[in-house]
Amino acid sequence: MTEQHIKTATAVSTTHQEEETTPPVMIQVAALDKYFDNYQALKSLDLQVKRGSVYGLLGSNGAGKTTLLKTLAGIYREDGGKVTVDGAPIFDNISLKQRMIFVPDALYFFPGASIDDMARYYRELYPHWNQQRYEALAPFFHMETHQKVHQLSKGMQRQVACWLALSTMPEVMILDEPLDGLDTVMRQKVKNLLVQDVADRQMTILISSHNLRELEDFCDHVGILHEGTILLEKEVDELKQDIHKIQVAFRNPPPAQVFENLNLLHHENRGSVNLIIARGSRQTLLEAFQPHHPVILDMLPLTLEEIFIYEMGDHGYAVDNIIFA
Repeated sequence: MTEQHIKTATAVSTTHQEEETTPPVMIQVAALDKYFDNYQALKSLDLQVKRGSVYGLLGSNGAGKTTLLKTLAGIYREDGGKVTVDGAPIFDNISLKQRMIFVPDALYFFPGASIDDMARYYRELYPHWNQQRYEALAPFFHMETHQKVHQLSKGMQRQVACWLALSTMPEVMILDEPLDGLDTVMRQKVKNLLVQDVADRQMTILISSHNLRELEDFCDHVGILHEGTILLEKEVDELKQDIHKIQVAFRNPPPAQVFENLNLLHHENRGSVNLIIARGSRQTLLEAFQPHHPVILDMLPLTLEEIFIYEMGDHGYAVDNIIFA
């Protein structure tokens, strides 16, 4: 075999291995448009969620998050573009919807229904309902299944919704503010259950929440939605590698070009110390200051919340208008 043949065979083998190890796309959205009368809620939106991943959807109030989630769940029909789940259109696709579960922000239970009543209803709708799991989770949520749902607190009703959703054994979970109203311990318990299903069954989760600190250690991918379109979509670790917070001070101020040449998202002076948020690799940013002999040069950790704030600010959304739960 010639050297060229060996190189070609190696390249084909490497490509094949990458295809095998790369998770397939579970949710695919291309050029999605959604209108309500003359108002366009979603605008040529593209989004991709891989199987077995936890995708966090971030966005300002009114950005279109709930509209997008309801379209992905097949509740709304797209007015333009294409939405597929596991390669098939979702709207009016009953068999596909039976493999998914959507937990909305505004929960609904039948009036006077007990937890068991709702479980029987779900069992009729979802062919993969797991009664054994439903019963096993009862002690976890510390509730009796004969309790009337409408008599429970908001947080306990949220727990019931998660309990029922997990018992359907879905391949895809779409969650709109699922942890709202839960106490700290129960939030962590629910997150652990969700992560366990992702690990054990390659379940795919798309979750929207205003509590970015909760998403930070839960999601592996995030998308930022603003005015009906996705501004960016990245792995959480990659997003943090692209944006850095720097604290720098000099004995003799450097030329203004040092700062002007950076891709700045934010720059403020705190006495003699410059606080900078900038895009770029860690090494490139450090090298921009080191020739000017700084007396202080620290790279500080950025939270997902801070990244969101400065990304939105870079797109004209005032920081003081952002509201977090």
